[in-house]
Amino acid sequence: MREHAYRKEVLDRLARAGGHLNGIRKMVEEGRDCSEILVQLAAVRAALERTGKIILREHVGHCLVDAVQEGDGEAIASLQRAIDAFL
Repeated sequence: MREHAYRKEVLDRLARAGGHLNGIRKMVEEGRDCSEILVQLAAVRAALERTGKIILREHVGHCLVDAVQEGDGEAIASLQRAIDAFL
């Protein structure tokens, strides 16, 4: 995926997730049923996980290749910690 398209897709997905979170906040403020809130939270979590997978697929691979080529052990370790935290 081209860099511009990748960034646009990630930013669009994050904006949608943010909108859903604002909706959930309003649901909580209105005292809506917790089952409705949990369903919406599950949808946001799934959307964020998909966004994370896009980042892993399109960005982290490039960063890892660059770090290995440059022999940057700290960057490799940092990427590994980030991947572990995501997974």
